Amino acid sequence: MASRDITPFHLDIPSQDLDDLKQRLARTRWADEVPGLGWRYGPPLGYLRELAEYWRNDYDWRAQESRLNEFPQCTTEIDGANVHFLHVRSSRPDALPLILTHGWPSSVVEYLDVIGPLTEPDGADQAFHLVIPSLPGYGLSGPTRTVGWSAARIARAWAELMSRLGYERYGAQGGDWGTWISRELAILAPDNVIGLHTNGMITFPSGDADETAGLTEADYARMGAWQRYTDELYGYKLIQSTKPQALAYSLADSPVGLLGWIVGALKEWTDCGDTPEDAIDRDRILTTVMLYWLTNTAGSAARSFVETPDNSEKAVAEGVIDALVNGTAPHGVAVFPKDILAPVRPFAERINNIVHWTEHDRGGTFAAMEEPDLFTTDVRDFFAQVVRRGEGHP
Repeated sequence: MASRDITPFHLDIPSQDLDDLKQRLARTRWADEVPGLGWRYGPPLGYLRELAEYWRNDYDWRAQESRLNEFPQCTTEIDGANVHFLHVRSSRPDALPLILTHGWPSSVVEYLDVIGPLTEPDGADQAFHLVIPSLPGYGLSGPTRTVGWSAARIARAWAELMSRLGYERYGAQGGDWGTWISRELAILAPDNVIGLHTNGMITFPSGDADETAGLTEADYARMGAWQRYTDELYGYKLIQSTKPQALAYSLADSPVGLLGWIVGALKEWTDCGDTPEDAIDRDRILTTVMLYWLTNTAGSAARSFVETPDNSEKAVAEGVIDALVNGTAPHGVAVFPKDILAPVRPFAERINNIVHWTEHDRGGTFAAMEEPDLFTTDVRDFFAQVVRRGEGHP
């Protein structure tokens, strides 16, 4: 029988791994480019080269490592996979346990700026005990060794994790792929999950013509943006969901290759101007990349895309929509203007119990990093509403 032990974790990367990274960065063989394309074909050479030089010469991993080690961390084995997580308890006796789930290409560092405000808020704001796992196959959880790590399987692992921690009633919050996982958790454990909050929610039409009768111009604009995603921005998904192993070799061998792959996604999915650094601090971007590089999990993270539906036409054609179970947990949705696929509320309400919906005027897919104040307020307001309604207590 697998152990249910929870082991304290302290991050301490060997110096030789950091030296190897610097050597690889120094030996980078740079690709050529056609001048004048900007970001149209991906990260431009000048920008990526300058960022890589900063990474090699000025970025301080040890400072970032110390920042992560400020928070209690543990590992445990669930369903054959190692699971790393931050576990930060509030001093408040009325704090609600809350599990936060990231997506791709993200990690637990997405939430570093919201841990303090959520665990130790000022005044009477809702407080939380936070559980922030690294997805199986991502970052500090290490590579997965089997396929099949779907949203439902991860949700079962999260339910087990919360049980091991002694939490019987708790909330769930997720962004990007974490929206699917958190929704599955609420369906899997309805007696445990008192409410569900998501950002970066993906919605699908049912295919019923009557469903579109009441849509607004803004709804149709969002559906039009879905088409741009399919036509122009879907390449990363097609590769990672069909031939992830072919990509994995490059991501495992070349730090600049990994940097370009992740930065290209961040440019499209953050509320930025010229570069992703307009939305996310440069060191935070590099720390995210480092967690994939140092753990050699870019390949296993890519494999996870085989399990993630996020294309509306494909989802309808493959019966994903028909297979979705209606969610009954109170569900709050935060919408940010640069979400990958901005949700259409009537489609969301068809299969979810939406009780809270906020349209923000700035921010993108990685809201906890981009707009921590907006993210924190939205999460607090939603769960305070759920608790006031008596739908659950910690």
